[in-house]
Amino acid sequence: MQALLSLSLALLTGLMLSRLAKLAKLPAVTAYLVAGILIGPYCLGAFGVSGLGFTSKADVESVGILADVALGFIAFSIGNEFRLSQLKKIGKQATIVGIFQAVITTIVVDIALILLHFAMPDKLSLSSALVLGAIASATAPAVTLMVVKQYKAKGPVTDILLPVVALDDAVGLVLFAISFGVAKAIKIGAISVVAIIVEPLLEIICSLALGASMGFLFNFCEQFFHSRSKRLGVSVGFVLLTIGLSMLKFNIGGVHIGFSSLLVCMMLGTIFCNVCDFSEELMDRVDRWTAPLFVIFFVISGAELELSVFTDIMIVLIGIVYILSRSLGKYSGARLSAQFAGCDEKIVKYLGITLLPQAGVALGMANMVMSSVELGTEGVLIANITLFAVLIYELVGPALTKNALLKAGDINPEGKTSARDEHAQKMVQKALANADTGASNTQTNAK
Repeated sequence: MQALLSLSLALLTGLMLSRLAKLAKLPAVTAYLVAGILIGPYCLGAFGVSGLGFTSKADVESVGILADVALGFIAFSIGNEFRLSQLKKIGKQATIVGIFQAVITTIVVDIALILLHFAMPDKLSLSSALVLGAIASATAPAVTLMVVKQYKAKGPVTDILLPVVALDDAVGLVLFAISFGVAKAIKIGAISVVAIIVEPLLEIICSLALGASMGFLFNFCEQFFHSRSKRLGVSVGFVLLTIGLSMLKFNIGGVHIGFSSLLVCMMLGTIFCNVCDFSEELMDRVDRWTAPLFVIFFVISGAELELSVFTDIMIVLIGIVYILSRSLGKYSGARLSAQFAGCDEKIVKYLGITLLPQAGVALGMANMVMSSVELGTEGVLIANITLFAVLIYELVGPALTKNALLKAGDINPEGKTSARDEHAQKMVQKALANADTGASNTQTNAK
């Protein structure tokens, strides 16, 4: 009962605050995150009343399975953007931008934090600086997708944005594995080629292979059903199955093999949208089904934000350097790589701003570092700095993304028409059509 009360409160609070966000001309995702903070352990949950918000971090983690499911569906939706017809136009540009902006961001953050390390070596170690540089490469696909969908963004920047974000996370996983391996080697004095090169490459290859296999199987099973409701049920079932399989981990000959649920589900959506002739209609139905799930996901994300990081002045200081250098890296990296790829001027000017949001993938990397025995207390420091940056990026990132797409002309300045207005317009059109038909019949009878 407590979980149901908390989830219902999360959904309703997020939706109600989104009305206020609309008046303030802010994206709805910002309202959802703020709603999570309000009903989280540091605000409403601090009163300790069961069901009245999330009373502790463990309380939030108890519904974490919903966050995993939501991320899977978000990745599945992003995979829908990799249609061959579109990739033929922007595939080369997206690949160049996706790879180079991530690498440039890591280099810029590494340089800034290594300089900070020399300034205060007792507060920030070299290994921590290297790991944070790799974490900086990751972008939040969920926030980007929600802003694009809310404002129905369409244009050159949007067309390249989602493929770049998807590729960005794949590149980020490789950069993180390499930097994490080097950081551990610095601490223990031994380099593991398996951990630095073999395991991250295997994770990407295995994730893409699993996603592709599930995509073809998904398409095969869909052919046995013809009603829209049953096809929707099969779609939801396959995404859930794919998310579950992507959580498997095992070892072969001392090599750790795991999967990235984001890459697996992206590949599932990519294969399905290219082999199924009615995928667009089905994807649209899945998006409508998952809308409340996404609201809950972002509210939970807001409740997970660790506000206590503000109490440590060193974390705040390092976090500010991290945020500024990462923002510079993303913007300059996207701008330089877009110019090199010969992209549209609007892409060159505005794409970097849309890549600033950071959340789930970065937090996953931080949690992995925090559980590392080799890094010890440094892992906790890295996790807290990442949490600080995520808190800032999650609150301002959606608005920056919206404004960048608005200035690029990908969002209609008039905003989105409400469902009530659309329904009223349809009723008026229907009434006018009936009136015209009635007048026509009257004239015919008179003749």
